[in-house]
Formats: sequence, structure tokens, C-alpha cells
Amino acid sequence: MSLEPAEGVVQAVVLYDGRLLLVRDGAVWALPSGTPEPAEPAEATAARVVYELTGFLVDGTEPLDPHEGARADGASAVVCQLLSESPSDGARLAPEQVRWAPIAEAVDAALPAVVRDYLQGHRPV
Repeated sequence: MSLEPAEGVVQAVVLYDGRLLLVRDGAVWALPSGTPEPAEPAEATAARVVYELTGFLVDGTEPLDPHEGARADGASAVVCQLLSESPSDGARLAPEQVRWAPIAEAVDAALPAVVRDYLQGHRPV
């Protein structure tokens, strides 16, 4: 885990049982994302944002290489391990604003290239 403070938006990539966690962002479904607190590493930001938005407890475990398919806006992505199958109370988003999308469907969504590349290796056969 990196101890470097994150910069810009951090997106959380949460996979479970062949599905990707998405949240409603206006009219589209997107990865849970948010900005880091001062001195907060990307892994911690991803875990915090997922919990605050959805109530799911995750561990930010693997930052995706920011140099491969990096976005011009400086956003980064972190793969997270799901630690709780049921969300806690107090999530910012309502249950209908959170969904688990099949990876095959999610790969076609408007995701950063580095996330799409990562998901390509996780499609069920």
C-alpha cells in the first residue's frame, strides 16, 4: 500500500461474484468516487468513499497503474476487496442508487481505460 497522499478524484473498483459495484451519478451509472482528505492515500480514499456512499465495507488493496491509461483529469482508480456482503445503515445513497452490474455489461460503460483494461481480465468465461 502506498503512503503517498492521493491527488484528484479517486475511483473505487469493487468486484464481487462477477459483478462491479456502480452508483448513480446523475443520469449515468459510475464507479464510486470522491476526493481525498488531506494526506489521505488513494487506497484509504477509495475505501472511505465506498463506505460513505453505499454502506459497503471494503479494503482499498491495489491501485491501478496511473501511468497506463491515465486520465487527463488526474483521476486514479483503486481495486477494493469487499469485506461485507450487506451494506451498513447510514449510506449517503439510497439502495436504488447502488447496483452490482455484471462485468460484461460494465466493461461497455463509460469507464476509464485503465479500469476497462483491468476488467477485461476478469470477465467470466
